[in-house]
Amino acid sequence: MLIINSLWFFFLFVVLHFFFLLQLIQTISAVDKDDPLGGQKFFFSLAAVNPNFTVQDNEDNTARILTRRNGFSRHEISTYLLPVVISDNDYPIQSSTGTLTIRVCACDSRGNMQSCNAEALLLPAGLSTGALIAILLCIIILLVIVVLFAALKRQRKKEPLILSKEDIRDNIVSYNDEGGGEEDTQAFDIGTLRNPAAIEDKKLRRDIIPETLFVPRRTPSAPDNTDVRDFINQRLKEHDTDPSAPPYDSLATYAYEGNDSIAESLSSLESGTTEGDQNYDYLREWGPRFNKLAEMYGGGESDKDTS
Repeated sequence: MLIINSLWFFFLFVVLHFFFLLQLIQTISAVDKDDPLGGQKFFFSLAAVNPNFTVQDNEDNTARILTRRNGFSRHEISTYLLPVVISDNDYPIQSSTGTLTIRVCACDSRGNMQSCNAEALLLPAGLSTGALIAILLCIIILLVIVVLFAALKRQRKKEPLILSKEDIRDNIVSYNDEGGGEEDTQAFDIGTLRNPAAIEDKKLRRDIIPETLFVPRRTPSAPDNTDVRDFINQRLKEHDTDPSAPPYDSLATYAYEGNDSIAESLSSLESGTTEGDQNYDYLREWGPRFNKLAEMYGGGESDKDTS
């Protein structure tokens, strides 16, 4: 309904979601209460071109609202606003602009309206291909980071205190040569480690030089009538019982001639023999290096034979 004096009007219509092109939605009309019926004529038009709806003037103070496309979706747009201009034929021409509110509602196959309430938009449950690829890339990147971190942690080893045996400094002392090692060498009582019984015995050790200085004893010379065997045994006994006599727990090994020795026996060389008894002809068989010796000894022998 239109009141010309105040120049305003309001209409609310409903459009079903399956409407087709140029299908009628609703018919609107305008009446001026100040003038008798049929005395005033009104014209209907759109304030601006609308791609969804249009107004068709019936030229009898009524107009039809028609659709301009096939079908409407509630998920895209549920409410449309359509400005309509109504003007009269007086001079000067008076007009008024009203807004039609058109709502898209759900309907059945027969065209009966079911619901016009606002509904939440339901997104498809499945993810798109791009989203799945992005999620997989993120997971792969996280796995690579975790693997790299674990590998670097394994390679990172604790640096040793002494890098090599040659790298020894005055301020570096290694305590773990034997056993678990001790960081503090003064954290023990040396008295606990000593053997009291060994201290009481005060036995002389033969592996080190004794601190007590023994006055060397002069062994009397053996008389002329003493047996040499008894004299040697006596001196050997004295040295065995003398703690100050070297060596200190040392072992001297002597290789006897002819027993387990790579050297040949020297008994074949007879010092009492003369040069004439020796034959040096074998020196010539040893090669040119021994020719000089062969001439020296062989020549002398031949001269002796000729004389």
